[in-house]
Amino acid sequence: MLLSVVVTAHRVQGYLREALESVTGQADAGDCELIAVAAPEGGLDLGIAREFAERDPRVRVLPTDRPWDRGAARNAGAAAARGTYLLFLDGDDLLLPGVAAEIAAHLAPGPPGPRGPGPTHRPPDVLRLGHDQLDPWGGTQPGDALAYARNHIFRRAFWETHALRFTEGPYDDVVPVHRALFLAADAGTLGTLDRICVRHRLRRTGASVTTPDRAHFAVIGAYERLTAETGGDPRVAAARTAHLTAVLSDPGRIAPGDRAAFFRAAGLPGRYTAHRAREAARAGRTRARSAARAGRKSLRARVMRAAYRADLHRPLDPCLAVYGAYWNRGVACNPAAVYAKARELVPHIRGVWVVSSRHLDRMPPGVPYVIEGSRAYWRTMATATYLVNNSSFPGGFTKRPGQVYLQTHHGTPLKTMGLDQRPYPALTGGVSFERIVAHADQWDFSLSANPHSTEVWDRVYPSSYEHLPYGYPRNDLLCAASRERSGKIRAELGIAPGATVLLYAPTHRDYRKGFLPRLDLEGLAAGLGPDWVLLVRAHYFYGRSTGTAAGDRVIDVTGHRSVEELCLASDALITDYSSLMFDYVCLDRPVITYAPDWEAYRASRGTYFDLLSGRPGETPGAVATTEAGLREVLRSGAWRAPEAEALRAAFRARFCPYDDGRAAERVVRRVFGVPPD
Repeated sequence: MLLSVVVTAHRVQGYLREALESVTGQADAGDCELIAVAAPEGGLDLGIAREFAERDPRVRVLPTDRPWDRGAARNAGAAAARGTYLLFLDGDDLLLPGVAAEIAAHLAPGPPGPRGPGPTHRPPDVLRLGHDQLDPWGGTQPGDALAYARNHIFRRAFWETHALRFTEGPYDDVVPVHRALFLAADAGTLGTLDRICVRHRLRRTGASVTTPDRAHFAVIGAYERLTAETGGDPRVAAARTAHLTAVLSDPGRIAPGDRAAFFRAAGLPGRYTAHRAREAARAGRTRARSAARAGRKSLRARVMRAAYRADLHRPLDPCLAVYGAYWNRGVACNPAAVYAKARELVPHIRGVWVVSSRHLDRMPPGVPYVIEGSRAYWRTMATATYLVNNSSFPGGFTKRPGQVYLQTHHGTPLKTMGLDQRPYPALTGGVSFERIVAHADQWDFSLSANPHSTEVWDRVYPSSYEHLPYGYPRNDLLCAASRERSGKIRAELGIAPGATVLLYAPTHRDYRKGFLPRLDLEGLAAGLGPDWVLLVRAHYFYGRSTGTAAGDRVIDVTGHRSVEELCLASDALITDYSSLMFDYVCLDRPVITYAPDWEAYRASRGTYFDLLSGRPGETPGAVATTEAGLREVLRSGAWRAPEAEALRAAFRARFCPYDDGRAAERVVRRVFGVPPD
């Protein structure tokens, strides 16, 4: 075996899957193995790695049984390796497509081919790889000149002969990588592959290089150890200066208040004054831009903001929580379920809803509310201790120390979200990705309906919040479904007993305006017969009515107060790409995917898996891509055939693992600090 790739994985759940696929998906990666070293605690990393091992014999998983340390994990991977060469990657690194063959050519003895070295090629003990970096906004930049484990391949016999080991603690690769480079250079066995092979993804949060504290002073000690182990090799000095200067200038590592101390400890005199001058100049430019923006605001907005700033000096009210849903459309979704459970478990905490003036009629009687942008809104936002929303609060508020923000989200992601939308700029309506991550920085908790959501949220909303893998509170109602409750809702809708009720709930299209279903609703209902009823629910982006004539057979329920109640009233769901499918399978009732424009939808927005693949865990049931096909699915009974039931069971197992009817209780106890019974 030529190559062992050791991937260390700790709290990189949003990145790990792509990292592993970048290795296993190489066209010429047959002569390699992948060793994933993961900690059982701290995220979904171990489970993701085991998924790969189950389906690919080249993948092995090493769970750690001690507190996480990357150096120790890398050493464990090296000890378990069987390949001639070693490559160490982190769970947020990528091996770029198509590089495996060229790496193999440079490692093999003899002439490596037309693109490699000459015919006298000697296999290297260390091969330096070209590398670059991907910033959180999707921009690539050249890799720096520093020596990292990720951009070097080491002959395993060479590694073991010289007893090279990663050190424990931060900057674990400084000593072994530099020692290897010096030894190989002296022996004439240091090779270079002048092609970008490894891409390091720079994360906004969650990595050591995004957490400024004195732990980064460890880099100084790392070079002291390197100096000792190399007997004072003069090459250490240049490497040390370059690395320490890079650490100092990185705001993600050394906090402003620690920079002078770092200078002194590192022995870099005369540089700190110039650095402070540059920082002051940058801060001055930032203040000037902020002042210019403030000058463009309206008088009313300035008055409101001034009052808000005054309110920020008021004490927080420990008994006040503010709720919002769907951009201020009223009481709905997960926040509504949390609100109801909080009234039960923490009745001393008063809940207030934020609502747009256009949606005041949606507010149930007796529910306290404030109108977005009003004086009462800003005072509430300034003094509430708890903030709960499934989208975002309007106006750009300042989250205060002591405020607790729960982001519940409002669906399991099929289409790309957050930073993953960057490849589709024409369809994101001028979305500011900087604002997206600034919003995520306010969250203390991010609710996850399933492991898939946790992976996605972790990557597309990169920040330091805590994931709550509790399930969706809005689905508690579905988990407690009863025939009596369903019958009552049907009676309220005017549906005759014994009817077969289909809920048709398509999502909106980024590339199309208005509700334009690719379906003859009246014709479908007429063709099915008198005992069938079609409930039509348009996406909330399209307003409160589909424009469809209401009747006994086709009922427009877009304006209904609760989509969960509509689910209870139905026997099956017909949808396309709506996240409602992920919730509906909690009922264990049939889901029919009607996707006449799947390719256009995928191309316009991107999706996380192939809904039409027919693979267990990806397709929730019967599929139709034409209107005639949909009619046949319904008439033939394929929508509730055993094959469809098996697909639904796998889909439900993947996307509803936490749904047991107690999600709201778990959320309230964690966020509001309610002890268990």
